[in-house]
Amino acid sequence: MSGKRTYDIAFVGLKPGEHQFSYEITDKFFQDYDEQDFTDVNATVKLNLDKKTGFFLLKFDVGGSLKVICDRCGNNLPMQLWDEFKIVVKLVDNPDEMNEQEEDPDVYYIDRNESHLHLSDWIYEFINLSIPMTRMCNDAEIGGPYCNKEVLEKLNKLRPSEDNHHSIWKDLDKFKGLEENSN
Repeated sequence: MSGKRTYDIAFVGLKPGEHQFSYEITDKFFQDYDEQDFTDVNATVKLNLDKKTGFFLLKFDVGGSLKVICDRCGNNLPMQLWDEFKIVVKLVDNPDEMNEQEEDPDVYYIDRNESHLHLSDWIYEFINLSIPMTRMCNDAEIGGPYCNKEVLEKLNKLRPSEDNHHSIWKDLDKFKGLEENSN
């Protein structure tokens, strides 16, 4: 199999009960999508599919690593991925209408006559959701091997000093004294 078909499951032939699938995701997976703000993807997506009568319970476990651009210094920063997502897929006669009306993002409808579950868009979404919003090393790691030390130096120079901070408040105290004298 190649392309997106690799991420299709022909569920018609599956017996009721639990089934496990595993997918190795690399940068190549994301070629069919817009440009990403991460690189060097080495992720594993494990899927537990529990087939019931008329619906499926899907549990995706995302793990692995990738590199993002650090919000602080702009260098490549390795990030660990770990997250878990659950979806209920229901077989119905009018999936488009049901998906429009459904308010729960964890419930999805497909046509009763469908024979495959298409997972690639969910895998794409779940990997993106597994990446932390803040992309920086923690405070204890600042200045470590992944940091751009030149940028960190410049940021430190821009940080207000304690003396400068106090002088601002000192000037405001002058206005407070004027206000008290006028009463």
